[in-house]
Amino acid sequence: QAQLVESGGGLVQAGGSLRLSCKASRLITSTFNSAIWSWYRQAPGKQRELVATVTGGRDTNYLDSVKGRFTISRDSARKTVYLQMDSLRPEDTAVYYCNRGTPQLPWGQGTQVTVSS
Repeated sequence: QAQLVESGGGLVQAGGSLRLSCKASRLITSTFNSAIWSWYRQAPGKQRELVATVTGGRDTNYLDSVKGRFTISRDSARKTVYLQMDSLRPEDTAVYYCNRGTPQLPWGQGTQVTVSS
């Protein structure tokens, strides 16, 4: 079964940057290429929210609070989805996950992003 593995999180000061990666393993390339991929995040005590989406045609969409600061991209050869996060704020602190559109895959373990003020 396909597996999602997120990485790249860490502790960073406000204003800093991180680049998250999400590797989709055991997923054939055509399935990866045809899917809409998204990054989500879940802060303590809050529901998971959609942060950014990229289509097969590389059209993107973002949560209003991250527009202009985050950039989502995809690499078909590596079957990997990225989230470049710049100008980080304390309110960006959360566990970040990736997944595709319907039908979604089993969720990965996520990667913790902590932004200190």
